[in-house]
Amino acid sequence: MAHKKEDVKGELYGDAVREKIEEFAARGFASIPEDEREEWFTRFKFWGVFHQRSGQESYFMMRLTNCGGILEPDQLRAIGEVARDYATGPAENPEFGNGWVDFTTRQSIQLHWLTLEDIPEIWEKLEAVGVSSRSAGGDTMRNISGCPVAGKADEYVDSRAILDEIQETIREDDELNNMPRKFNISVTGCRQGCAQDSINDVGLEPAHRFIDGEEVEGFNVRVGGGLGGREPRPARPLDLFVRPEHAVETVRAFVELYHEEGNRQNRAKNRARFFVDDWGTDAIREELDERLDFDLERAGTDFRGEYTYNAGKPAERGAHDHVGVYDQRDGKNYVGLNVPVGRMTAEETIELADIADEYGSGEVRLTRRQNPVVVDVPDAALDALLAESLLEKHRPEPNPFVRGAMACTGTEFCSLALTETKARMAIMLRWLRDNVELPDDVDRIKVHFSGCTADCGQAMTADIGLQGMRARKDGEMVEAMDVGVGGGIGEEPTFIEWVRQRVPADEVPGLLKNLVEAYAALRQDGQTFREWVNATGQETLIELAEPEEVEGYEDPCLTDAKQSWYPFVDEDTPAPAEQVATVEEGE
Repeated sequence: MAHKKEDVKGELYGDAVREKIEEFAARGFASIPEDEREEWFTRFKFWGVFHQRSGQESYFMMRLTNCGGILEPDQLRAIGEVARDYATGPAENPEFGNGWVDFTTRQSIQLHWLTLEDIPEIWEKLEAVGVSSRSAGGDTMRNISGCPVAGKADEYVDSRAILDEIQETIREDDELNNMPRKFNISVTGCRQGCAQDSINDVGLEPAHRFIDGEEVEGFNVRVGGGLGGREPRPARPLDLFVRPEHAVETVRAFVELYHEEGNRQNRAKNRARFFVDDWGTDAIREELDERLDFDLERAGTDFRGEYTYNAGKPAERGAHDHVGVYDQRDGKNYVGLNVPVGRMTAEETIELADIADEYGSGEVRLTRRQNPVVVDVPDAALDALLAESLLEKHRPEPNPFVRGAMACTGTEFCSLALTETKARMAIMLRWLRDNVELPDDVDRIKVHFSGCTADCGQAMTADIGLQGMRARKDGEMVEAMDVGVGGGIGEEPTFIEWVRQRVPADEVPGLLKNLVEAYAALRQDGQTFREWVNATGQETLIELAEPEEVEGYEDPCLTDAKQSWYPFVDEDTPAPAEQVATVEEGE
């Protein structure tokens, strides 16, 4: 029997949902029948409109899409203006104020505190510059990941045209809008691995084959990667090499296979990684052979040995991220800013758009590490750009802890999360900066924080991964974290091994200090954190990761973030009691 959500989607889904959102917006939030709200909120997600958590009834988050992280000139400015004019709520965040944008781990943007009545005006403003929220949530193909500097930096295989064609011919295909579950696609032609093919449902990675004595450029295909539910899987190779001209149809063939055959009964087991578990790569390859009109070729030689993006290798081996100043292939530069925990105020966002116009082409790219990149900066303009006050805060050469940090939405807005994430991480980063010394050659420690096991913050791939939990301390229920170490993408993707569980949140900074200082004292010369973890026994790591309360750190919401309608205020919810609804906001 199909899951009940399949019946909900079967009645109305995809593009048809937009008209209903506009109808409800015209009549007001209260016009959504109370006994139908869960069903309507499920459908709204296709258009990137997510109802926020309990106590925030009538407020929505909107997720945007921008294939491969590309924002054309004027698009970021429009998003910043929407955040300024519409994305302000009834309470201020003590760290970030009111009105901001959140950069996501899929190279896109989220806006919070929107009212349903404003959604049509927001769409009008965004779509006027080509920004869409279509297929940004729900059981859809989500934002396509790619190298954020595709077409600008050196690539072994040009990928920008392939990304655009997948967007136009597959993601925008109405026949494929109702997937069994959300579905992630990545394509990269660079040798750094920055699209993280290992954790996508289908990923194309650059590869080559020698055929009749000539080198042929193309892609190897991997399927079934993902992180959530404490059941991570690396994407598995199909032993399939495809030439660039066959890339799009190969992705389509796997999308269609999963669309037709994916599990629609058990939502806990219907992501593509479980589909690949069930079918096996040999059967999938055989099925694709039946569906594709060209002769399949065995996998070529990939470049995974050269991957450096979140790969746990020394910095001299290559870039771990896109933060800093880098050469473009046309002789200009791109400059990656570091935005702690991926949150930038509306005013800063508009300022960044102005800076991109003044010093570059106006185009801004987003990375999978929640950071923006200004592209097309001439050498002559570089010093002036780096001297801008905005870059003092969002530095291209940040503190090692700030550079390696990522965080999901957390209980501030997500009903699935068990802990607050972004404000807490920001406070922890300052404390670590001021209280932990690192060797001079260590320019980043990757600490990723997810508020729950859905792992939107990619804790499973971090040097140090934090996942939200609950625990008892001094007889009281408090927010807590499970702590793991040793994750990373690269030639051999690994997921964290847990060293401590249910650590009260106010003891986590001390744990991190103890662990990182042990690394600094015990490492061999030049050894990265991931290399040190791999060389150190699990029992020793558990001993070193000692939880501890520390001076100078005050946790922002130790006991009540999940219980309050908003973690940072004591007042009652501003939402009318009759508008309370329970939704799966984090799906």
